[in-house]
Amino acid sequence: MEYYIKSVVPIIERNYEKLTTVEKNIADFFINNREKVDFSSKAIADRLYVSEASLSRFAQKCGYRGYREFMYQYEMTFVAIEDSITGNTRMVLNAYQELLNKTYQLVNEEQIARIAHYLSNAEQVLVCGRGSSGHTAAEMEMRFMRIGVNIDSERDNDLIRMRAIFQNRQNLIFGITISGESDDVVYLLRESHRRGAKTVLITAKTDDRFYEFCTEIVQVPSLQHLNQGHFISPQFPILLVLDIIYSCYAELDKRTKDSLHNNTLKALAERKR
Repeated sequence: MEYYIKSVVPIIERNYEKLTTVEKNIADFFINNREKVDFSSKAIADRLYVSEASLSRFAQKCGYRGYREFMYQYEMTFVAIEDSITGNTRMVLNAYQELLNKTYQLVNEEQIARIAHYLSNAEQVLVCGRGSSGHTAAEMEMRFMRIGVNIDSERDNDLIRMRAIFQNRQNLIFGITISGESDDVVYLLRESHRRGAKTVLITAKTDDRFYEFCTEIVQVPSLQHLNQGHFISPQFPILLVLDIIYSCYAELDKRTKDSLHNNTLKALAERKR
């Protein structure tokens, strides 16, 4: 399998809601296409029953100078994978590989470094989510607590809202919602930001309104357009990003954090004796 392929698909998905109906039809083709075909502007325009000008506007809305630049990137990352694994195993592995490639495209190392420093400076960290995002929040609490972060997680609707009232400038808040539509998580971020806390939203949704109350917006891949995405745990894209944040934070004063981690392992081992 190919690794670390910089795909244009997450860029298309990130800008999807800005597109016209015609442009969304173009986007759907490039998101779902799995074949090598004639990708010239004339051939694709004929295939999709759109104008070449529409292809150019679509590419520009995705951040490219034109269709030619878009297609150069698209063709570079259009990789035919041939191996001996077949059936459901290959289907699931390919879906995970596609998510890894999308994460590679979306991750912003400068942003990750900023968040790691927020973690170092915060007196109290709170991470919240609902449903599967709530399970991920609990996982984040367990992992980061073991390397010295004063962190709590919350999954209950009412408690998420109540916790918002007690935040201040010394606090760091993580809100996890893939859809970006969890009212309680959005409320927490908005109210915490209003009280001076730093706020980090982890989501697959693009919405400029989030910048009104989020210090950082961490984009994760969406499962919506993923081939066989319904077989993939919705927690996986979030866990990938949290692993990257964890790795970056753990490198800050690495010796101390390694010592804390080892001490937690010893504490657990002593209980089992």
